[in-house]
Amino acid sequence: MAESDRERLRETFTEDAELYDRARPGYPSELFDDLADLAGARAGCRVLEIGCGTGQATVPLAERGCQIVAVELGTAMAVVARRNLARFPLVAVENSAFEDWPLPRQPFDVVVSATAFHWIDPAVRVERAADALRVEGALATISTHHVAGGSQDFFREAQDCYERFDPSTPPGLRLRASAEIPADTAELEGTARFGPAVFRRYEWELSYSTARYLDVLRTYSGHRALENGARADLLGCIGSLIDERHGGRISKRYLTELRVARRRTC
Repeated sequence: MAESDRERLRETFTEDAELYDRARPGYPSELFDDLADLAGARAGCRVLEIGCGTGQATVPLAERGCQIVAVELGTAMAVVARRNLARFPLVAVENSAFEDWPLPRQPFDVVVSATAFHWIDPAVRVERAADALRVEGALATISTHHVAGGSQDFFREAQDCYERFDPSTPPGLRLRASAEIPADTAELEGTARFGPAVFRRYEWELSYSTARYLDVLRTYSGHRALENGARADLLGCIGSLIDERHGGRISKRYLTELRVARRRTC
């Protein structure tokens, strides 16, 4: 992704924090059990979260007794995150770009980034994450993919809506099976700061009404970046498809991947 595109698209997340908080799904509970086992994200540990959004991953970590500093670029996102985390005295939300945030002297035990690490400047994100960690501390990144499954007929039919109203859509695009999604190994293999990564994967499905599915689409950066008229036409086309051919409800299959690597002594 070009630097200008990355900057432009990541700023779209700050535009409607309340919608993001209401519409975006969270993460499988087993992921947080694995975070405890693989990264030590349990009661008493010091966690730095990069790009907390409105707290979808922060709340489960706080419920496990972690002491958390969460850094969030979007001002409105940070406001909602503070509201969602107000009952946890060991959590602080900092409104800043991670690239500019001054690292504290005391290192963290774990750095976590849930569906946000790819938005950080690739020239600095691994090095800054390593600098924030103690030796043998863990970097844990979480990514989410939409994969084949769920209402497959709907997603195949929806391709026509995207080709009509989103000019960036490749023709004939189809969802990949989860087994076809490669593990994200290259970035950490290219640095001496971290040891080999360990991966865990979770497949799960969510059922959406028409209105709820259109809401989640409105939170995606690619949809938000469309010209207003094109976005309205795209959402109208998808909404009509769900209502008229699928009884007002569809199911979407997700693949969530957890990647954990330990900081080396160097």
